[in-house]
Amino acid sequence: MRAYELMIIFDGDLSEEAISSYLSNISAAVESENGKVVSSKDTEPWGRRKFSYRINHKWEGFYVVLEIATQAANIDSSDRLLRLADRSEIVRHKIIRLPDEEGMKRGLLEGTTA
Repeated sequence: MRAYELMIIFDGDLSEEAISSYLSNISAAVESENGKVVSSKDTEPWGRRKFSYRINHKWEGFYVVLEIATQAANIDSSDRLLRLADRSEIVRHKIIRLPDEEGMKRGLLEGTTA
């Protein structure tokens, strides 16, 4: 297993229900590939924030960070799902592989405590 951090920036005009629906779809995609989205205080939505510059004619977005534990090949399906999403709803996303030490520190990898 490997630990990842997924940041998603949603369009600032989306409703909380639409954002919740997208997050459910992403969680389902991760879990269908034998991974897990770990809930912790760090995975809570960051909320609406202003951009430094306009992106897609917008000045703000809704930021969410998820912590994921999965096999390396399994993260590709989530990345593909996000790349194919409507660009008017998901502004940007970034998947970062966490070092094993950081994954263990956060309790994402087996045999560890948070």
